[in-house]
Amino acid sequence: MRIVKYILVSIFETLLRFFPMPCKTGLREFGNPGPDSPVFLTCNYHLTVERVKRALKGMDCYLLVANSRGINVWCGAAGGHLNNHRVVSVLKTSGIEERVNHRSVILPQLAGPGVEPRAVRKKAGWSIIWGPVYAKDIPAFMEKKGEKNQEMRGVKFPPLQRIEMAVMWAFPLSVTAGLLTSLFWPRMNLSLNVFIWVFSFFVFLAFPLYSKWLLWRKFEFLRVSAFLWGTFLVGLLVYSVLLHSFDGKFWLWWGVVSLLVICLLSVDLAGSTPVYKSGLHEDRFFKVVLDKNKCRAAGCCEQVCPRNCFEVDRSHHTARMPRASQCVQCGACIVQCPFDALWFENQKGEKISPETIRKFKLNLMGQRALGMD
Repeated sequence: MRIVKYILVSIFETLLRFFPMPCKTGLREFGNPGPDSPVFLTCNYHLTVERVKRALKGMDCYLLVANSRGINVWCGAAGGHLNNHRVVSVLKTSGIEERVNHRSVILPQLAGPGVEPRAVRKKAGWSIIWGPVYAKDIPAFMEKKGEKNQEMRGVKFPPLQRIEMAVMWAFPLSVTAGLLTSLFWPRMNLSLNVFIWVFSFFVFLAFPLYSKWLLWRKFEFLRVSAFLWGTFLVGLLVYSVLLHSFDGKFWLWWGVVSLLVICLLSVDLAGSTPVYKSGLHEDRFFKVVLDKNKCRAAGCCEQVCPRNCFEVDRSHHTARMPRASQCVQCGACIVQCPFDALWFENQKGEKISPETIRKFKLNLMGQRALGMD
């Protein structure tokens, strides 16, 4: 029954993934935890909590659920909803300090843009250990005694995640389209909804075919939209040839409607992936700059970078960025560096300082607003 419930929850909350899904905050126990058992912490986005619970099955441990306003870890951390204050709050109010002898808490790596270990240690006396990106890797992470390899540190966009994104977009679009067509064009209701679902899946499953265009940063929306619309029109032409039908109204209807749907799907396609910066965020035009004179090879950047951009040479007390082109400008490395050896800078020489990045978090439109602390 548990697996059935988990599947149903995953389907339902994937359909409504656009919206916050908060769950109860506080302390959960798994197995028979004792005073030396590990303590994990995550956000209160319900689907995330369910996936973490599934990963912790069979372990003796504690799980703290911090208030992120029902937003997932990465978005919550980047937007200032999963921050130092929220972490300190759940550590101090959950009763966990009376249950364990140690003061170490394991946070998801993707909380790096919003949570500072130094601030948490100062305010609460707890040390932070950065866990893996994905909850499914927690058992392997614990078996390796807290060591992470590149696989555990890096975000990916495999077919299953792309299907989830397709469903996330298709459901609200099809509901909206269904309401409109029911009122004005009831005969087109079924065909339009089928188109939205089929094309949403095509857009995300075909992502590897056009993803390189998203690296151009400028006008990527137009390039992707043109590619997708052109692909659809070719398919429509083949359909018309096979049926020997070239109805002008039919072409006009599907030409306009398909363009509208495709524009909605691709307006921020980059932001729907974990491997590109949102096309709505000006930070995508900035690059992370590393000052080797300030660097002391603390390794924080390597531990929190979700794209494995960094390599740390501890023998020479420095770091380098051999995979800088993969950077998604999440800012986690800048937030975590204890020596302020990293910052954002664009081609014009404009800089965003570490202090600004720590204090001001990104809203949905990519504007930096005051953090929640």
